[in-house]
Amino acid sequence: MWINLIKEFLQDLRKQKLRTSLTVIAICWGTIAVVTLLAFGEGLSRQMLLGMRGGGNQLMLFYGGQTSQSYEGLDVGRRIRFTESDIDLLRRSIPEIEMISAQYGRSVGLRSEFNNTNTYMEGVDAGFEEMRSMYPVAGGRFINERDVAERRRVVFLGHEVAEQLFPDSDPVGQQIQLDQTHFTVVGVMAPKMQLGMSHGPDSRRAIIPHTTFRQIYNHQYLGSINIRPSNPAYQERVKHRFREIMGRKYQFHTGDHQAVGVWDFIESERIHDQINLGIKIFLFSVGFLTLLIAGVGVANIMYVVVKERTREIGIKKAIGARNGHIVSQFIFEALFICLLGGSVGLLFSAALIFGVQGLGLEGDVVDFLANPVLSVEVMVLTTGVLTVIGLMAGIFPARRASLVNPVESLRYE
Repeated sequence: MWINLIKEFLQDLRKQKLRTSLTVIAICWGTIAVVTLLAFGEGLSRQMLLGMRGGGNQLMLFYGGQTSQSYEGLDVGRRIRFTESDIDLLRRSIPEIEMISAQYGRSVGLRSEFNNTNTYMEGVDAGFEEMRSMYPVAGGRFINERDVAERRRVVFLGHEVAEQLFPDSDPVGQQIQLDQTHFTVVGVMAPKMQLGMSHGPDSRRAIIPHTTFRQIYNHQYLGSINIRPSNPAYQERVKHRFREIMGRKYQFHTGDHQAVGVWDFIESERIHDQINLGIKIFLFSVGFLTLLIAGVGVANIMYVVVKERTREIGIKKAIGARNGHIVSQFIFEALFICLLGGSVGLLFSAALIFGVQGLGLEGDVVDFLANPVLSVEVMVLTTGVLTVIGLMAGIFPARRASLVNPVESLRYE
């Protein structure tokens, strides 16, 4: 049966070369529209997420503010400041915390034997590396727990600062002066994409152990407390418990959101996912409409084919052909046209996407727009849409063909 269907289709194809070719091209173009739009949309989404995690990877940053509500007779407008003792209290009290780090910060001057510059320095814990995606290039490292415990004078540099201080040599292992104090460079941060930032990008950061920072500058209060929950689902619980514990200690109302500020990267990711879903739906709708128009063209061709082959259909039914055979013949032809055009479109789209990826383009805007992703989900979705369109384009003409009266069809001109 299938061999006969293929033979009949090829015969029809030879008779209607131009019309079939134009329809295949339309399906091909619609497929290219769907695949490329979704691929570039997915690439944009992944790059934005990467840039967001470059500023904070499932991180919540808590910093002190001012009270806006009176509490147990205390005045409004009191300044809330955190100390290092709060770190141990929070770690003991909130089991959902996976990582926690103190964070001090100030602007400093850096000097090497080659050059000097100014930058923003932070005193943090070892877990800051993963929370802020500050991974070192090969040959170096981030500060570790031993550095923190022993208050070592070691520094981790952003790559831009490192290149400025050591333009022609490897910074790792070399000495720099940080506000007239000697430090050893233990690592340089690998370049990364970063969207969220304060006091400039991490590429211009200098990172030292928070214990060393406190010892040198004698800071009593933290700039902020960085917390990463063991699961993003614990986000709201951790925030509530933080306000509850700090509220008891510093005597402010738990619901006073002015007393404690939160920079919530987990919430930002959730919002990003919602926006990304909306963009995907919009891009798919644009491509789907293009495919749908091409599907109308396939249906028109099949109606014409049914009309031209009315006598042939009548003869087949007169000699015993079943309706199922007639229907399957036209549905097969519509599906074949859709899948043929879709296959060419998929191959062209893949070549285009891999070609753009192979160019290795770099730049602020190009990093977001020139990284399309051809995912399996997109290919499966496109194939499914093509199949549905092919069925819809073939089933109505096929039904019309099955209703042909053999006697009437023999008189058809």
